[in-house]
Amino acid sequence: MVSGSSPPHLKAMFNNVQIELKKDSVNCYRRAGDPESGWMVLDYVDVIIHIFSQDARQHYAVEDLWAEAPRVD
Repeated sequence: MVSGSSPPHLKAMFNNVQIELKKDSVNCYRRAGDPESGWMVLDYVDVIIHIFSQDARQHYAVEDLWAEAPRVD
């Protein structure tokens, strides 16, 4: 998960993740959300990338759903 400060920032992160992973031949399976909603998702099957506005990240508190899960570095 990552947080952005504005809709253009969210859109830039969303696009950049896809561009960088495509360079390594990693294609996105599904995409959802838009910058104005404050929550965008990229589904790479084995990895799901959530891109939040700061307010949406605090509101949904997705990290709390996995509070007991082990951290992966």
